[in-house]
Amino acid sequence: MRASAVGRSLWGAVLACCGLAGEALGQPEERAGEPSKEPGPAPAAEEPARPSAEPVAPPQPALPSPAQPAAQEPPPRAVEPPSAGEKPAAAADKKRRTSAPTGFFFGSYGRVVAASDGRGRPGRDADIVAHGSRLDHSNYVELELRRDDYWEPADASTRFVSTLAIGNPIFHYAGDFDTSLAVRNLYLEERDLGAQGLSLWVGSRLLRGDDIYLFDFWPLDNLNTMGGGLRFDQPVAPPQGQQFQRFVTGLSVHMGLAQPGNPFYRQEAARPAPLNQFGAATVAVLDRQRWVGSLRGEEHFKLSPVAGIKAVLYGEAHHVPSAQRESQVAGVFEELPVERGFAVGAEVGGYSGERDTHLNLFVRYARGLAAYGEFASPSGLGLDRSTADAHELVLALSGNGELGPVAVMAAAYFRSFRNASSELDFEDIDEGIVMARPQLFLGDWAGVAVEGSYQLQERGVLLARDSERAELEPQLAGITRVGVMPFVCPRGPGSFSRPMFYLAYVASFRDAGARALYPKDDPFSLHEVEHFMGMGAEWWFGSTSYGGP
Repeated sequence: MRASAVGRSLWGAVLACCGLAGEALGQPEERAGEPSKEPGPAPAAEEPARPSAEPVAPPQPALPSPAQPAAQEPPPRAVEPPSAGEKPAAAADKKRRTSAPTGFFFGSYGRVVAASDGRGRPGRDADIVAHGSRLDHSNYVELELRRDDYWEPADASTRFVSTLAIGNPIFHYAGDFDTSLAVRNLYLEERDLGAQGLSLWVGSRLLRGDDIYLFDFWPLDNLNTMGGGLRFDQPVAPPQGQQFQRFVTGLSVHMGLAQPGNPFYRQEAARPAPLNQFGAATVAVLDRQRWVGSLRGEEHFKLSPVAGIKAVLYGEAHHVPSAQRESQVAGVFEELPVERGFAVGAEVGGYSGERDTHLNLFVRYARGLAAYGEFASPSGLGLDRSTADAHELVLALSGNGELGPVAVMAAAYFRSFRNASSELDFEDIDEGIVMARPQLFLGDWAGVAVEGSYQLQERGVLLARDSERAELEPQLAGITRVGVMPFVCPRGPGSFSRPMFYLAYVASFRDAGARALYPKDDPFSLHEVEHFMGMGAEWWFGSTSYGGP
């Protein structure tokens, strides 16, 4: 009997937790504008439904039984007026905030794929550019647990977010319990403390803007950072006589630290134990961090209640202090210079506010340390052994249009990177891709998509094109890819409607230059035509990493 009572108590607690999760997930999300995904999309989750502010008529009291006197109805509750000096709008806004949902919420982004190349081997990502089609990407899942609270004494709210990512391979495929895990978010954020629209966060966080869904690529801002930041959102009234409304929708600043696990930042060496003790001790001879700061401003010009034009300005600053590193000769040290870098960029976009129709244009330029990315170990250094002369330029375009049962997603980008070395080498690269995905929706829950792309890459490796010509030219590679994807989407038609189940077949046609990018005996170096065929599923809901509430 005692064990049965404990079991009933535990089962009751589980049912209560499931009830809370059900309330948090009961409202479907709507994706507005361009999504975001790293892997993966940037959907904007719909804010959970708030309790209605309309009064609800109380139920009529039941007639009293003869043996029971009628209960006296309590007097109506007086409505507390706004406090002195509090404007009606401020009081209404306070009421709105206090009615916001609190508690635990769950969100996720994920994709799972099972595929083959038709020759008995697993399906592989066949792109030659850094950011290509997502149809042949591998398995990736993010699980997010969020806690929201409102604190009446401060008239402010807090949010705790933890996001666990699970990468490939999956146990049921590899039979290995060693899972690839990463913590993508672990931060605490407060909102409206001291000023309406002001938020502060501290912790580990993904900082992302708009992405290009077809490429799983954030061309402007995509930082993984450990630090803190401020954000301020405030609407601005339109000027007198102006036909559209102007909003300052976001101004954010952040500072963070990082120390990637590579010899550019840290070097350990064995030294004798102190005070003639037995054995040796490990000493961090080189131990320096990377400081990263970012500033982002976003402004919307409303052309109608739902349509508008968006403008974004973005910048980054990177810094690594000077240090010493032990050379290959024990006890001999070399000086490492201060490393600096910056990135600047902009985005201009237009959106109709209906069916995710939008068009975004991105431009970004990075120099010095910022050109290598926040986790890379810079190589190809200059004669002064610094990253000062490295630079990268990215131009990108993405859009989606939907009309009736037809939708077309299209995207393109060009990227040019040069490391700090004055001589051309394999790391120096110019690359680009153009892709389109037309879709036809068949009824309310099914459809078929066709995807085509052309990718071109030029490496800074100088080769003779033929034996008759003595001059050398950079390595040029090209690939054409065509695919078909029938799908089922129970949520209804839409380019970004999820969850989605699909079958995929992609054929890749490589030229000789593309095959030369792979080592000898690699199937990609042997076959002019490659195949990818498989099945997959993709979903997202309630994730703050991808534009959620």
